[in-house]
Amino acid sequence: MTRRLIAGGLLVLASVTACGTRTPDNASQTLPTSAPSSSSSASPSTSASPSTSASASPSPVAESGAAAPAVQRCSSASLQGDIVPTDAGAGNRYGRFVVTNSGSAPCTLSGYSGFQLENASGAVPTKLERKADPGPTPLTLAPGGKASANLHWGVIPAGNEPVEGSCQPEPTKAAAIPPDETAPLSVPWTLGPVCSGGRIEISAFYAS
Repeated sequence: MTRRLIAGGLLVLASVTACGTRTPDNASQTLPTSAPSSSSSASPSTSASPSTSASASPSPVAESGAAAPAVQRCSSASLQGDIVPTDAGAGNRYGRFVVTNSGSAPCTLSGYSGFQLENASGAVPTKLERKADPGPTPLTLAPGGKASANLHWGVIPAGNEPVEGSCQPEPTKAAAIPPDETAPLSVPWTLGPVCSGGRIEISAFYAS
């Protein structure tokens, strides 16, 4: 009897224990985790790219003015000439060959003029000698501007020139060729004959 009671008690205890330790069918199921919100950080926000419209094309460069035209050399067509006496004494004569820019634009002049005495019969003996003082200097003559070349000649017969009358045929004009030109200016000459075979000293042009 006692053994039956003990055995029964053990069965009851085992049954209670088994009921107390039974795990529900869904106890082993894993609870779903909440998915992260796709709206919060699905794609990282990107800053707006800088506008390229401001630097797409360079700023316009101001147009430069037209280049100033080069100043042309004084030509025979743009010059007027004149012989101006300046001094005389002891058989020597001095003067200036003056040219004036008669054109409407500036022109440049530098160097010595050619010079040939003439009269109605043609060329008169002329021996032109260049003097170094003053020497060639680049000049720019504005319209109406002037330049001069000094002249020196003698009126005393020399060598086999006649001592009475005119030592040389008397010129009435001179054909003067500006520096680097080929066409002459016709310049009146009213200063009498030039002795010593028509010897004339001439300087380079200078501003006057």
